[in-house]
Amino acid sequence: MKTTVDIPDDELEDVIRFTRARTKREAIVTAITEFNHRRRQSELAKRAGTCPNLLTTDELRRQRRKG
Repeated sequence: MKTTVDIPDDELEDVIRFTRARTKREAIVTAITEFNHRRRQSELAKRAGTCPNLLTTDELRRQRRKG
């Protein structure tokens, strides 16, 4: 999707430097992708341990040993 956005030059330069991108587009897409990935991980981490019906690691190992 094409979009026109006014991005501050110093911020864009940092994104290019941090991502080691060869183009502005590559830098922006990489930054957006990494941002979304981190947010998804954060949401999953918030839910960690909130599923009471899941097996514990020890229970899973015992079941695997039983066959």
